Amino acid sequence: MKLFVRDLTVIDASYLCPERGMVGDSWILDVVMSGELNEMSMVLDFGRVKKQIKKLVDEYVDHRLLVPVNHPSVQIAETTPGYATVDLLRGDQSIHLHCPEEAYCLVEAEAITIDTVTEHLYQVLAGELPENVQGLELVLRHEKIDGAFYHYSHGLKKHDGNCQRIAHGHRSPIELYVDGQRDSQLEADWAKRWTDIYLGTVEDQVSVTALNLSEHAKDVTDETHYGFRYTAPQGLFELAITKRETEMIHTDTTIELLAHFIAAEVKPMVGDNQHLEVVAYEGVGKGAMASL
Repeated sequence: MKLFVRDLTVIDASYLCPERGMVGDSWILDVVMSGELNEMSMVLDFGRVKKQIKKLVDEYVDHRLLVPVNHPSVQIAETTPGYATVDLLRGDQSIHLHCPEEAYCLVEAEAITIDTVTEHLYQVLAGELPENVQGLELVLRHEKIDGAFYHYSHGLKKHDGNCQRIAHGHRSPIELYVDGQRDSQLEADWAKRWTDIYLGTVEDQVSVTALNLSEHAKDVTDETHYGFRYTAPQGLFELAITKRETEMIHTDTTIELLAHFIAAEVKPMVGDNQHLEVVAYEGVGKGAMASL
């Protein structure tokens, strides 16, 4: 007997890539389980599926920075108890972090892909399911998007949950309507602007020399990199990331404020006599709208 749960959860996370840098992504998780019926004539109660599997995925993968620990450009070192530095060495576009260990998801692979993340999920769930569940199939997939989309990463220090982690992200569609008509060219232009972007808050910016980074960041300067640091309920978060892959925002980077930011940036291209509506997504199926 098999039990399936489609759209069990969405993993919103960022990962390190030697070619693309820090990449925000969103994956939908489907689950199929097989096994003998239990005393309730079920393989597993749907409520328990959602609570048990989703809890583990949320705790160990979602909203973490996925790090391909087997790639030679990745360096990881423990610092003070509960903290670690992570470095992605890619010349003048290197990325350096110093964060609580719970901010990272260390994946035993040379690259972060749907396949390697799926394999990591199997390891996370191993031994955690009821005995009568004899088989488990996990399917990670992207949302099918009709139109333009971009990958962004950010951190929200004022958030009580895991969004406070300084390097997590989303794969997000963008819809722009001018006088009620969707404008695919404006959407494509914005998606190009925010290709694999880190959205940094001005309030969190510091000199890179003020950050507690590893020796691998000794040559990083304020000429090439932005430095970010803040303290949130989970601890101290620090990041140095190349300016070429960052856009500075004068507000927090909540989806509500990002929708307003996009509207303000696009409005001059539209003109005062035309109405602009922005539908900005934060990952899959959720977001905010703003109009000017």
